[in-house]
Amino acid sequence: MTNARDIVLSILLDIEGNNTFSNIAIAKALKKHQFEAKKDRAFITRLAEGVTETRIKLDYIIDGFSKTPSEKCKPLIRSLLRMGVYQIMYMDAVPDSAVCNEAVKLAKKHNFGSLGGFVNGVLRAVARNKDNIAMPDRKNMSEYLSVNYSTPEWLCKKIMEDYGEKGETIIAASFDERKTALRVNTLKITREKLKEFIGPHIFMEDGIYDENALLISGYDFIRSMPGYRQGLFFIQDESSMCAIKAAGIKPCQTVVDVCAAPGGKTLNAACYMQGKGKIYARDISDEKLILIEENAGRLGIGDMLSIEKWDAKSVDEKLVQKADVVIADLPCSGLGIMGRKNDIKYRIKPEQLDELVRLQRDILSVVKQYVKKGGVLLYSTCTINPQENKENTRWFLESDSEFKLRDERQMLQGVDKCDGFYYAVLQRG
Repeated sequence: MTNARDIVLSILLDIEGNNTFSNIAIAKALKKHQFEAKKDRAFITRLAEGVTETRIKLDYIIDGFSKTPSEKCKPLIRSLLRMGVYQIMYMDAVPDSAVCNEAVKLAKKHNFGSLGGFVNGVLRAVARNKDNIAMPDRKNMSEYLSVNYSTPEWLCKKIMEDYGEKGETIIAASFDERKTALRVNTLKITREKLKEFIGPHIFMEDGIYDENALLISGYDFIRSMPGYRQGLFFIQDESSMCAIKAAGIKPCQTVVDVCAAPGGKTLNAACYMQGKGKIYARDISDEKLILIEENAGRLGIGDMLSIEKWDAKSVDEKLVQKADVVIADLPCSGLGIMGRKNDIKYRIKPEQLDELVRLQRDILSVVKQYVKKGGVLLYSTCTINPQENKENTRWFLESDSEFKLRDERQMLQGVDKCDGFYYAVLQRG
């Protein structure tokens, strides 16, 4: 077995040094080591994800026992300390002595032997005091939330301002256990038949918000699950399912999905269309369009799709007033899926929120032109930022009197049993 901690170290350095998203860095490492034992791959995933999602809290603890602040440490040493502290604080099955010893060995292996004593000293001090580490007081609520839930302080303040007493629940939800939601491909199978096909070795329960959803856990790889290769299901959170259902998509319609990748909403729309009609699935990224094509082929809906590279900010004259439904699931801050993509909270900056609001307005101003009379524009985001959601919908309605609000919903992680998500169904008169 390749040293599992060394693999985690390489993942963390990839995330920090190359600005790689954590899910991509982890997936890349697991693919490289796909033939290792399941328990070892589970350890790698748990430790890499855990260090990433608790980074602020880990640094706070490190700084309480180190003369050198974590931000001043060399990246490799900082990653080793974070890994060690996470194991000491959160992984009871791993002896503290083993954590310290393995960290020192890795420091030596990567030519930082001179700092092995420093690493050992900090980790052993944390281990001795792990039950008595003082956290920030709730009197300073934003600092308390930031450290306890490893969320930047500015973001904690914003969520508390936007959502009041629900704020802490929303922030804490990033650490909730999450089942994976599947959308049944009803063109091929029913939910009950799919449950039989998958079998009893994987935990399954019916979805909460959608009759075509299954919630699963206890699986290894999605791609190795019964039914995946046969195209009997695809991954989609129930919040997204709710949005597509609200759009009222029917057979024989024309649907334009303007920012379609990775394709979940396109696939869901095709199910409601029962394989009849036309969907234009578009994105600006060639790589992401390949994902849509692969999933469409697997699910057997390729014939009704036109998969095209297109910048949503540019008008396509041939589609003007041709669509029964336009799906505009737009680029956003992603604050509703911080629990699934645990480094979003570190990447997003306050100034980017305003930039995203402007981008969404630019796209909406273009894609509304594709909606025919009586048709629907479905505007959605996977964020909980009101400026990107309700406030943008108000702006849109004020700027175009042809559209009326038919339905609107804001889902909040921790409050609702799904991701944080927003949608507005806007009907053209």
